[in-house]
Amino acid sequence: MRNAETVLTIIHKRGKEGLYLEDVYRQLYNPDLYLRAYGRIYRNAGATTRGTTDDTVDGMSQRKIDGIIELLRNERYRWTPVRRVLIPKKDGKTRPLGIPTWTDKLLQEVMRSILEAYYEPQFSSMSHGFRPERGCHTALREIDVVWKGVKWFIEGDIKGCFDNINHTILLSILRDKIHDNRFLTLIDNLLKAGYLEDWSYRPTLSGTPQGGIISPILANIYLDRLDQFVEGTLIPEFTRGTVRRRNPEYNRLWNLIQRLEAKGAPGETLESLRQETLRISNRNEFDEQFRRLRYIRYADDFILGFDGPKAEAEVVKTRIGDFLQDQLKLELSQEKTLITHATTEKARFLGYEISIWKARGSANGLPILRIPNQVIEDKIRRYGRIGEPIARPELIDESDLAIIDKYGQEFRGYAQYYAYARNRFWLNRLQWYMGVSLLKTLAGKHKSSVQKMAKRFVGKAITENGVVKCISTTVSRKDRPPLYARFGGISLKAQRFAVIEDLPLDQDRHIQRNELIQRLMTDECELCGSRDQVQVHHIRKLADLKRRGQRTPPIWQQVMSARRRKTLMVCHYCHTAIHAGRPTRTREPQDADGDEKPLESRVR
Repeated sequence: MRNAETVLTIIHKRGKEGLYLEDVYRQLYNPDLYLRAYGRIYRNAGATTRGTTDDTVDGMSQRKIDGIIELLRNERYRWTPVRRVLIPKKDGKTRPLGIPTWTDKLLQEVMRSILEAYYEPQFSSMSHGFRPERGCHTALREIDVVWKGVKWFIEGDIKGCFDNINHTILLSILRDKIHDNRFLTLIDNLLKAGYLEDWSYRPTLSGTPQGGIISPILANIYLDRLDQFVEGTLIPEFTRGTVRRRNPEYNRLWNLIQRLEAKGAPGETLESLRQETLRISNRNEFDEQFRRLRYIRYADDFILGFDGPKAEAEVVKTRIGDFLQDQLKLELSQEKTLITHATTEKARFLGYEISIWKARGSANGLPILRIPNQVIEDKIRRYGRIGEPIARPELIDESDLAIIDKYGQEFRGYAQYYAYARNRFWLNRLQWYMGVSLLKTLAGKHKSSVQKMAKRFVGKAITENGVVKCISTTVSRKDRPPLYARFGGISLKAQRFAVIEDLPLDQDRHIQRNELIQRLMTDECELCGSRDQVQVHHIRKLADLKRRGQRTPPIWQQVMSARRRKTLMVCHYCHTAIHAGRPTRTREPQDADGDEKPLESRVR
């Protein structure tokens, strides 16, 4: 993998120096980049999902990488139309999702890594979507810490952004920095590959491939023009002054108090005047020489905070709409692009409610992040009906450990995402619904009662508030650490300064990915030792290895279960046998004469 890192480091340095990218297409010949890409995306949920062909991550091999590179060398690589499915949205509408083939996903990931290495250092610090070490929480934390004194929020939403990205403009933006026509042609062909809906081919005249791995960075490259416009034009134009001037009324009262003190006025009179000074700001809230404009973007959603009159906030909104229409051929959604008063109303951004709280006598208010009540109600509906928690019958066939772990992961996800919310304790209500739903699911599995399940799976957890009760279970294993699952036992105090990774990548997963690449490069079947067309057999989850009515699992299932791996290196013969339900070959010791038995005699 060292060659892949070297290529990306060189491109990264060129980007920092502001040079153009040349001869990028030749980087696609590097097989290490494909192994690196495979290690990054093979765990994705859609890796085993079929597109318009049967090509999935199952059967991945070095020969497949060599085949892709050979097609690229001869400029004969052709993108496959994606399979489009419609995903329902909360408002009753649908969102299109494209499912590419595995080969296209792999090549897209390689191209994405090259583009990211060059463009990432050049992106605006105000952009947080689909970027390494950035995400929803970095954007929210900046609002919480920096956005003081905001009077108006401008909530921006681009109408059908990913579907309406203009291909000509996008390629023109790429052409400014990338001087490689073969690479640009490859992107152009990807954008125009089309899609199949109900097995009917339809061309794509605009937009980036929905569900495509390369789509997020292409959208960021496209919308970086908006970031540059706001950061380089609007913010300097609508930001002036270093500090607010003092409030004349406050100065008048303060000078009056000093004069009365010098004349020996009664204490009651002075105290009354001091109380009056606390009711007004010491700084002029309507200072014409002071303005502040702030901006944050996450994907196609953005928000601006403006300290100034509403009329100027309207001008900012209009200017952004005109820029998007004239320069990027995009349109602001009129229903979702709103100007919200910061202290009397609440803006919505990334699932949070944002408002400004002003202390008495202060001109600058403090940002307040809260969980919207509607969010709590929407999530409760997943676990209840007509105000009562309900069981989830689809989980009854799972183990106790798996059921508790699923509920625990879901609630931890909610609690972690809303860690910055001042009213995070509202999640207690959701926790109660989920806890009763969990106990009802366990009761249905064991044909018992909720009370008995509560006693059977009661546990304790240590939190910031001390020891609290939770629902937990432990499964002991011989010569191995026990498995543990827990629901609840989480402190719901706001954690304003917590550092949260939106896409966590722990060290163990990183090691496993490198190990997978090493196993693939060994080029040896892990069942029989053959080196004939070695490829990777993938399964969605380990639970798929457990099949009802199966007395003695095949040897390949036993190997994967024992290693607790969802991948297995197999030769072409064994892989075909696995999918056909036939016995595979196995590695056997030498016979009595010291000779290795032929493969045909090792079928089990």
